[in-house]
Amino acid sequence: MNTNTTPQLTIFYDGGCPLCAIEMRHLKRLNQDNKLGFVDIMAADFDQRYPELDWQALNDRIHAMRADGTMLIGLDVTYEAWRLVGKGWLYAPLRWPLVKPLADRFYLWFAKHRYRISYLLTGQKRCQQCELKKT
Repeated sequence: MNTNTTPQLTIFYDGGCPLCAIEMRHLKRLNQDNKLGFVDIMAADFDQRYPELDWQALNDRIHAMRADGTMLIGLDVTYEAWRLVGKGWLYAPLRWPLVKPLADRFYLWFAKHRYRISYLLTGQKRCQQCELKKT
């Protein structure tokens, strides 16, 4: 087990999005070596904990920060997170040169419509605190 207190990758995710929350639960379960850290951007104290980060940008697309401070965005986050828990092969095709541009375009569409898609797939609506945070 990794005893390093700084995760290799800290994921900034929308805990109010039912599909996003499901994915984070799966990643947390697989995160046996604590290579991943998780930060819900909808948490009440998010702005105080991360004042240097642009909340709106984080809300528009998933972001993650490597231990060295470099940021990843979109499907690069998804691939890297799953790679760190030993399941990167599931998402590797999305980073292949011919697939990457199409996958990234689809991801942008998904991110923009994630609440509607989540509702259609899970029957769960966006959380109320998320509505308040956006104002």
